Amino acid sequence: MVNTTVSETLLLGPGPCNVSENVLEALSRPLFGHLDPRFLGVMESVKSQLRIVFDTENSVTFPISATGSAGMEFLLVNFLEPGDTIVVGVNGVFGGRVAALSEKLGARVVKVEQEWGRAIDLDEFRDTIRRESPKIAALVNGETSTGVYQPMNGVGDVCREAGALLFMDCVTSLAGMPVHVDEWGADIVFSGTQKCLGVPPGLAPVTVSPRALEVYRNRSKPTPSFYLDLDALLAYVDGEGGRSYHHTAPISMVFALDAGLKEILDEGLESRWSRHARGAEYLRSELAAFGFEPVVPEGERLNPLTTLYLPDGFNDAEARSKLLMEHGIEVGAGLGPLAGKIWRIGLMAGNASESSVDRLTEALKSVLS
Repeated sequence: MVNTTVSETLLLGPGPCNVSENVLEALSRPLFGHLDPRFLGVMESVKSQLRIVFDTENSVTFPISATGSAGMEFLLVNFLEPGDTIVVGVNGVFGGRVAALSEKLGARVVKVEQEWGRAIDLDEFRDTIRRESPKIAALVNGETSTGVYQPMNGVGDVCREAGALLFMDCVTSLAGMPVHVDEWGADIVFSGTQKCLGVPPGLAPVTVSPRALEVYRNRSKPTPSFYLDLDALLAYVDGEGGRSYHHTAPISMVFALDAGLKEILDEGLESRWSRHARGAEYLRSELAAFGFEPVVPEGERLNPLTTLYLPDGFNDAEARSKLLMEHGIEVGAGLGPLAGKIWRIGLMAGNASESSVDRLTEALKSVLS
């Protein structure tokens, strides 16, 4: 019989993760209207807390009313125009998605590719920026398809020398690994709520630097989108002295994000990063006894999402099905060239604990017996 009770499912896949009682309670709050001053006050609270979590002073920092993929599209549709050049680091699904979407927008795409499971070579990436002088240079800080945490050393400085904007995807790293938007010189950044922020899917936090805003103001044509148009969104989420209607925001999700961010800041970012690191190390250690081996070398591993090669003769689909149906535990399969070869195991937000790992290992013993 299929287990359909959400509270009984331990979500250890690549996202979403389980959420806290505080977040669930926030989701159940009575609604305000989307232009109610009380709701706009909650939005201001969310924006202020997001700046702390992104480690930025960017005024333009807010949640897009959509999932993380829309956050990616929001940045590209507003800051790329046909004929522009973008340099993209591609070492997994989501770098590939940045490249594919950029091509759809008519940009000239220059890929810096790396094998899946390894970080982009920054010497090659920086040299490519210098050679191509692109409008945007894009890196995935936390590649969800492979479990790679991308170092950002010196990329922002090279982008400024070349007059390029630095685009960063931190969907799986934000609040689970160090993310320093201003220190790294990142200009246009997006994330998602369903991973280390500990909130259900449905919002895409973004932040935009002042120099990126200047580039946006110099577009040759208006943004070819209504829903993701930056100016229209700012008139709604940032309007001072009066806000213009743009769309009906997902009120309950904004309440939930506000609650999730308060939990993060109460714990402290560095404490939270450390907890995710301890969880990942314990997971790798415990699953080594079953024959699972890390995909990503030390120094490039994404702590909130661990990727492990499956043991020889391991039945991937059958084991994941038994874990879910018989034990109420979800883990993620591999994607692309890693499909059928790896598991992606997420220890995100409240799930980043030894107790989550212990429950998984006990279930694995039963599944493999």
